[in-house]
Amino acid sequence: MRKLLLASAATIGATLAMSGGAKAQPVKPVAPGTLVAHINGYIQFEIAAFGTTDNTSTTTAGTFKLNPITTDGDVRIYPGFDAQLVDGLEYGAQVELRTAKSDAGVGANVTSGTSSSAAAGINGIIVKRAYGYLGTDASGFVRLGQTDSAFSLDQAGVVEAFGDGSQFNTDGGVGALLPTDASVNGGSNNFIYADTSNLYATDKVVYISPAIAGFSAAAGYEPNSNGIKEGYGNNAAASSTSADLSSSPVTTDIGKRRKNTIDAALLYTLKANGFVTKASAGVLYGAPIDYDGPKVTTAGSALVHGYDNLEVYEIGAQTTFAGLTVGANIKGGQVEDGYTFKPKGARDAFAYIVGASYVFGPFVLGGSFFESQTAGAYVPGATYTVGAKKFAVGKTLNEYGLAVGGNYVLSPHLSLFAQYMYDHRHQIGNAGLDVSNSSTAASTAAETAKGTSEANVLAAGATFKW
Repeated sequence: MRKLLLASAATIGATLAMSGGAKAQPVKPVAPGTLVAHINGYIQFEIAAFGTTDNTSTTTAGTFKLNPITTDGDVRIYPGFDAQLVDGLEYGAQVELRTAKSDAGVGANVTSGTSSSAAAGINGIIVKRAYGYLGTDASGFVRLGQTDSAFSLDQAGVVEAFGDGSQFNTDGGVGALLPTDASVNGGSNNFIYADTSNLYATDKVVYISPAIAGFSAAAGYEPNSNGIKEGYGNNAAASSTSADLSSSPVTTDIGKRRKNTIDAALLYTLKANGFVTKASAGVLYGAPIDYDGPKVTTAGSALVHGYDNLEVYEIGAQTTFAGLTVGANIKGGQVEDGYTFKPKGARDAFAYIVGASYVFGPFVLGGSFFESQTAGAYVPGATYTVGAKKFAVGKTLNEYGLAVGGNYVLSPHLSLFAQYMYDHRHQIGNAGLDVSNSSTAASTAAETAKGTSEANVLAAGATFKW
């Protein structure tokens, strides 16, 4: 259980790249009455060739073109400590620092120019995880702070242990190289990946039980969808800037911010005849903050109908034998990509992912495929216009993605990798798909009616970790 707790987890395969998501540092055993501090981390670099439906964008100002050869990378640092009292109580803390995204410039890594903090010259280092823990193997552990919760900690069947370690679930990996309108890794990661910052970068309490007869469980509670110190910079009175907001007249707060999120999951692990098999089931529930402003009557606005609660389930399984891991995971329910709220009257979401990885000697090969259906841009009454005619927006955003990759592990601290990814998105009337390629009203309408985007990328890189 301690491995699950600190898991902030793990070397990929036999010491591959660090995962871009829920993982942080290897477990360091601590003797009673001692404390061990650590500063782990990794640097990842990739160079890639890519092509998407948004590589060229023509506007009234002219045409923008992307260079199909580019580079990217990520830096993450994990300071923390593990300790144990003489009576056996274990405790510690873990922080994850990483480079932030920023607008294009001349190498100055600062926060986005669209943010007020950019004017203050804040460097592009952000806190993604920051939590303390305490407990024992016999009683279980409690996490306190900005951390992963049950829904992702006990998730089985999502295989990312190859290539850059993240695939479409990335913030700085290969998937981040693609224009967001053409990629399922857009502004909101596909919900098949539960280790997303919309869930783990919030302040919460999590309990992780001890393992009993192969079963372990976890549960978490999050009062609001803010991280540490988020929403306390301007909190003179109840307002849109307050962290613990439960209702708001500001329309942009609604359907995005949540309250009273709880999750629970059960994980079963069986080791027999050389196989290590895991099966998981989990649920996630959260409520949107209430709208308390003037009545909205605009056709196609979600506020006319309101939002459903966040209600998501997951079922997964995986097995490992002789270096081969095969897994699958299913998720569904009342949710949109990025774990945001869906409008009432829109369809429920459903997604599945299958994947495998094989470790042999210093090499790792792997692949995964996912497919999902969500409401996307659909809201009851939403329309798009072609010429003088209006048409209803399609009810389903269909997305799928394929990723394959391999690694050559030179040492526990260095891995070389190659990775190919392809994704496809389709929803008739979704203005976020392909519309940026157009410069006239007629061509914009044509692109919106087509409602299709796709992307592919081939990359090679290296991961340095310590």
